[in-house]
Amino acid sequence: IHWSNNPEHKNVVLVALDEQLPGGRLCGISLFSNSFGQPSTYVYAGRQFNHLFGQPNLFLKVTAGIMYGYVGQYQNKVPLNYRGFSPAIIPSLGYKLTEHDSVQIKLLGTAGLMFSWGRQF
Repeated sequence: IHWSNNPEHKNVVLVALDEQLPGGRLCGISLFSNSFGQPSTYVYAGRQFNHLFGQPNLFLKVTAGIMYGYVGQYQNKVPLNYRGFSPAIIPSLGYKLTEHDSVQIKLLGTAGLMFSWGRQF
């Protein structure tokens, strides 16, 4: 969901893999088509905070990393972009549906929100 209505916006298709590390830490990579249909990547590290507000299924996840993919006429659509590379911080609020499945809502800065489903193996 974008905060602004732009006829150039396209649906985003995203696949991400992250490794859960001790202490709630994580690292990962996501491959996606950005809002303008360009192939993009986000390489990140972060932290997951479980049992948020005393709720065993509620968690907060924050990742930070480098994103690549907003190039050409769309290079100014993300802040601090240099030749397609830009820093990113993505906070998300999640809820564990089962031991292996969760849903999350991610805040994408001034661009919008993303809803996702996750599966732990």
